[in-house]
Amino acid sequence: MKIGRRVLSLLFALLFTLSVAGCGNWERVHKIGILMPSKNEPRWTQDSDSLLRQLQAKGYQVEIKNAEDDVQRQIEQIEAMIYADWDVLVIAAHDGSQLTQVLQKAADKRMKVIAYDRLIMDTANVDYYVTFDNFEVGRLQGAYLEEALDLEFSSGPFNIEIFSGALTDNNSMFFYEGAMSVLMPYIVSGKLVVKSGQIGMSETSIHAWQRGAAKDRMTELLRDYYKDGTELHAVLSPNDGLAMGVIDALREFGLGSHGIPFPLLTGQDSDLENIKAIINGEQSMTVFKDTRTLADRIIRMIDDILLNDAPETNDSRTYHNNVKMVPTFICKPVLVTKDNFKQVLIDSGYYELSDILDDHSYM
Repeated sequence: MKIGRRVLSLLFALLFTLSVAGCGNWERVHKIGILMPSKNEPRWTQDSDSLLRQLQAKGYQVEIKNAEDDVQRQIEQIEAMIYADWDVLVIAAHDGSQLTQVLQKAADKRMKVIAYDRLIMDTANVDYYVTFDNFEVGRLQGAYLEEALDLEFSSGPFNIEIFSGALTDNNSMFFYEGAMSVLMPYIVSGKLVVKSGQIGMSETSIHAWQRGAAKDRMTELLRDYYKDGTELHAVLSPNDGLAMGVIDALREFGLGSHGIPFPLLTGQDSDLENIKAIINGEQSMTVFKDTRTLADRIIRMIDDILLNDAPETNDSRTYHNNVKMVPTFICKPVLVTKDNFKQVLIDSGYYELSDILDDHSYM
């Protein structure tokens, strides 16, 4: 009887220990690794802040790393998180074609990988993709120029120069193709004239989305094709960072002073500096990609992944990374101009009016 009671006591003790261990495992804090590509563009800082704030509010442990435009550094950062057994990796790739080997290591440890706003190429080991409709971003830019120049009805011709994003960023192709779906017919007909003759992505791309490189290229274009007083009517820029490089060159060339107007200029990301440039008449439009929307979708995916539920996606036919069609959730971009920036950016709480305007009398 004594032996029986002792065995029973040991059995209860063992069951209690296992139940506590089970509860500890259930309640442990999950670790989410965020890997960003660059500090050169303000949007990546905004994205990081938004993700950190919302993930920590959900109780996740979060670590954010920035590659600082160095693909090898990003690979090493991913490897460190794999070694430390992080639960989910959210990666905005510096070079989406260079992560094949390191993501195989993540797959070997059953880690889930979400591509953040840049598709990761050439690997089966990216599980989901969250982005904006990047073709639509380019189409909005092209459609803005079409309407502003009245290309459908005016006789023209109008001079335009074209910039495109880094060739290492798969999104650059979508931005370019979206804009060209609107503008190319006018280029072919001669209503839009590219004085430099530089139209394709290989000729117009800016390495690593560098503002300085955009300024240098715009300076060369102005010197070589517009020094004789030929008017430049429009510049297609795929994002705000490159648009600021273009603005830097235009300012130095003398535009904006002595009554010489700036050309129409597009952008994307709604960076603060660019919103100010829009208000000042140096930039014409930008495309707003609300980082809060991306963060919300990322968090929903992470919650579902950790609960072993299938995350919600709304596209399974667009984003093929050369190995597989990556299940994607696409968010909607919004056109921003001088006329609607307050409604889109201020009223929504994304910026404070004081962030943009020192003199509120504009409103």
